[in-house]
Amino acid sequence: MEISDQLLCLFSADVREEGDRYVVEIPRREVKTGGVDPNGTYRVALISADDGSESSEESATETETPPDQPQPPVEPGETRYVEIEDIGKQGDGIARVERGYVIIVPGADIDERVKIEVTEVKSNFAVGEIIDEV
Repeated sequence: MEISDQLLCLFSADVREEGDRYVVEIPRREVKTGGVDPNGTYRVALISADDGSESSEESATETETPPDQPQPPVEPGETRYVEIEDIGKQGDGIARVERGYVIIVPGADIDERVKIEVTEVKSNFAVGEIIDEV
């Protein structure tokens, strides 16, 4: 799946029914971090939570990004603040950053916001170590 470089934010949300309409809530953090203007108009894409792209180290076997593919949005040694959105099959925290790129964070819990140092970068995922809990 290709995700546009114009992606402003990515988060998981439930769709709920409210009378004659359906609502998807945008997390407050997306507005606070500047990704979304509460008075703006946006195009919305919905991606199934079961899209077949497992976020575990076992399912990611590529070690190099081909030159014609987008480069990972992180580098080894980089520090970032991330929010853990999911837990992988092996119990590691899963965060998603630009273009839905996955960062695996061992020892992190869902909905936890942590400062990490990226320790390993692959074409389709990275691994980060917690250096501070926010």
